[in-house]
Amino acid sequence: MTESETPLTHIYTQASMDAVDVHTLGPGQASVFSMHRPDGNGVNEDAAALFSLDAQTGVLLVADGVGGQPAGEDAARSAIGQMQMALKGAAEPDALLRTCILDGFEKANQAVMALGTGAATTLVAVEIQGRTARTYHVGDSAVLLVGQRGKIKWETIPHSPVGHAVESGMLDQKEAMHHEDRHIVSNLVGYPDMRIEIGPTLQLALRDTLLLASDGLFDNLHTYEMIEFIRKGPLKKSSQALAQACQSRMAVPRKNAPSKPDDVTCILYRSATA
Repeated sequence: MTESETPLTHIYTQASMDAVDVHTLGPGQASVFSMHRPDGNGVNEDAAALFSLDAQTGVLLVADGVGGQPAGEDAARSAIGQMQMALKGAAEPDALLRTCILDGFEKANQAVMALGTGAATTLVAVEIQGRTARTYHVGDSAVLLVGQRGKIKWETIPHSPVGHAVESGMLDQKEAMHHEDRHIVSNLVGYPDMRIEIGPTLQLALRDTLLLASDGLFDNLHTYEMIEFIRKGPLKKSSQALAQACQSRMAVPRKNAPSKPDDVTCILYRSATA
């Protein structure tokens, strides 16, 4: 299910998309794709949202519910809803978008805990202000910023034992992709001790591409594979190719290649101004 409450707000929950959506967001364009795991019943536990606050400002969100049907989906949807309400405060005089986003994370955490089901969710946000971006995240949904030539300019660190092991050099990317504890997440919205990791302010070059995605994407494609799909070409075509490659990897496992059926949600963003 998708909904657009105004031309500036696009929310995706329980989505099972056959094609990529592309929307204007602030000074650029964002593409969205979300699908239910190919081997599962129930609903897609991921959620996503685009909030275009004005001609220069927007927020991108991806959440991945944890806890099984329907609790995981409820947690992800609740987190997106709380963030939507918090972002309404950005229209107030002298309001800081950073403060509104952090407030949204805190309210989401309270709301998910209040569900009383034991469910939780990841939540990753990217703040767009003109030609700058900043990441905020809880959990292992992740953000990648890539230049047109394939250079990684920024990537978030998953809040997981495996993610921290890669960052510290204890594991390499190939070992991490097949590690038996890859599914363990150490920090989630819905935990009493939730912590929010804030990234630096990033300068966006004209042909840079931002990728936000749930672990359904990162568990099935290597980083170098994703980069080749997203670094160039029309945004919609890049997003569709990325989604199709992930679907294929889950449906037809190959020897020594990752394959983990899961819900998949991804957003690509590029600036449209010089």
